Amino acid sequence: MLTPKLLVVGELNVDLILNKIQSFPQVGKEMIADDMNMCLGSSAAIMAANSAAMGVDTAFCGVVGEDYFGDFILNELERKSVSFRHVTRLREHKTGCTMILNFGQDRANVTYQGAMNALTINNIPFGKPSPYQHLHVSSLFLQKGIQHDIEQIFRSAKAAGMTTSLDLQWDPTEQWAFDYARCLPYVDVFMPNESELLALTKTDSIESGIEKIRPYLNTLALKMGRNGSMGISGDQRVAVPAFEVEHFVDAIGAGDSFNAGFIQKYISGASLEDCLREGNLMGALNTTAAGGTGAFCNLNKISENIKDFWGIELSLS
Repeated sequence: MLTPKLLVVGELNVDLILNKIQSFPQVGKEMIADDMNMCLGSSAAIMAANSAAMGVDTAFCGVVGEDYFGDFILNELERKSVSFRHVTRLREHKTGCTMILNFGQDRANVTYQGAMNALTINNIPFGKPSPYQHLHVSSLFLQKGIQHDIEQIFRSAKAAGMTTSLDLQWDPTEQWAFDYARCLPYVDVFMPNESELLALTKTDSIESGIEKIRPYLNTLALKMGRNGSMGISGDQRVAVPAFEVEHFVDAIGAGDSFNAGFIQKYISGASLEDCLREGNLMGALNTTAAGGTGAFCNLNKISENIKDFWGIELSLS
């Protein structure tokens, strides 16, 4: 058995997805959805599952309840070849759940955090040297148990010999209590989108946001949706356009699939431009099937679809 190279730390929940609604709900009124899916959810789990589908040896660290949703999540992780040896089950907590309403290319989410709040720094395996090459952390603001220890988590990962990445995701409280000046020096790749960067830095332009965090950055991988992505590392600055998608289904998990593509290339030693391009490609592929993992069945299918949609021969070396 190969030693896992990627350790993903984060929230675990199921996604209940309602598609084909006529509009977003109004208070006091009921409406119909013509389609529903239940699938593996959470930013971290989507990133882990899609990384594994791309051939990366991947393990997950998180918390679920001893309930049906917890069973479903562990079965899905196993089916997608993600090791869950570091997933803890707690009887006193219910597994998290996100209800997603898709309307066109917009969506509204409601999340019940449940067991994801019970994850703490003590759950994370920090062997020295670590059996893992890279640590990725996602959705910090949904995980109260690790928020105050996030700097120490990255310090410990670096001390164990791992490279690191962080995708904060949106803060539902909009307080943005993240001390980037203290934490980012221990984060090798910081992976926000445009809205998150502006909210975190309390600025009104991307350039102003970048300048605020730049003194503390190692590498920035900024997700810009239809405008592609931008990378900054030292004096290097690279912009890579998005891939056009003719078969759009939904955008759930597109940013997480970008993360998977970028990090796969990053841990293989690729250039910043190649990392960004792979991120854009996997983010685009994500949108061609329902849910965050629907387009990532296995490496052969990923390669076939990428060749069909964009005429590109996939290379993950």
